[in-house]
Amino acid sequence: MADVRLRNVDKAFGDVKVLHDINLEIKDGEFMVFVGPSGCGKSTLLRAIAGLEDITSGELQIGGKVVNDVPPAERGIAMVFQSYALYPHMSLYDNMAFGLKLAKMPAPEIDEAVHGAAKILNIDHLLDRKPKALSGGQRQRVAIGRAIVRKPEVFLFDEPLSNLDAALRVRMRYEFAKLHEKLKTTMVYVTHDQVEAMTLANRIVVLSTGRIEQVGAPLELYEYPSNIFVAGFIGSPKMNFIEAEIVSADKDAAMLKLKSGATMRARVDAAAARPGDKVTLGVRPEHFVIGGSENTLEARLTFVESLGSHTHGYFAFPGVEEALTCELGGESTAANGDVVTLGIPAEACYLFDASGRAFQRHYRMPARKAA
Repeated sequence: MADVRLRNVDKAFGDVKVLHDINLEIKDGEFMVFVGPSGCGKSTLLRAIAGLEDITSGELQIGGKVVNDVPPAERGIAMVFQSYALYPHMSLYDNMAFGLKLAKMPAPEIDEAVHGAAKILNIDHLLDRKPKALSGGQRQRVAIGRAIVRKPEVFLFDEPLSNLDAALRVRMRYEFAKLHEKLKTTMVYVTHDQVEAMTLANRIVVLSTGRIEQVGAPLELYEYPSNIFVAGFIGSPKMNFIEAEIVSADKDAAMLKLKSGATMRARVDAAAARPGDKVTLGVRPEHFVIGGSENTLEARLTFVESLGSHTHGYFAFPGVEEALTCELGGESTAANGDVVTLGIPAEACYLFDASGRAFQRHYRMPARKAA
């Protein structure tokens, strides 16, 4: 196993810089996930670690060794791509053994490595089949097995579940978590799906336009986003944002006035704010309290979305272009056109200044009890 360190790493294609001053340490044995919207640079960063892209400046270390000029095959890494890239004319066994045969590994060692990896991935009973006889999930396991047999120090995964249907992605997330637990190897995983990031990662790197916005454990990013971008990207459904103005503020709380005329109290450290400052109030859909008495607002539901275990309501609000979202509870009987009173606990409020930086929240919301 090995750690991965990037110091002041830049990457440019001609005059276009796509990675900006990346400083990051991935710990030995850690499951690190790069997440962000399309075009944010997450795959480019992964390919730079793999050696498939040269870095323009900065230093990259794997296992304490500077590898800027080291070929990919000598970096001690194995990469699994979105495309399975299996040889259709070969059996699963031969697909997994192919790289080892090229390396002229003795046949008994190849056999031991392939069967060992197949057992870990629960495909040992399929080794004589060809890829066309497999499901998408089984093909992805073969691609992972092909990486495991090499016994790399670092695994790199580039959106490996993107080609799978929703149900299979859920199952494969579980398989990835089990795989990391078994192998205890450093893993770096790229995805645009923040649910994958939240469920798999020890830590998450949130990227935007080639820059690291924040690094932290999943719940840390959820509870304490450093800026409005991270707050809006982490969490599903996404956070609601409402323009507001500071009425009064101190280190304990801020009083806000919304465009609707309503006033709200947010439990954040707003000592740096001044009356009249433009700010943005953030509220997660799951933090609205139906019939609440604190920070209340009236909402006429324009659309109700029932998903069985929970129900989402959408409503228009003055000064907000997109409909706001609230969670109504799985057994809600609310219908389109209904008016509901929504409360927002002061400690559940997120607040961002005019530049998008977050004011420090004082409290973490307690987990909801099952109904």
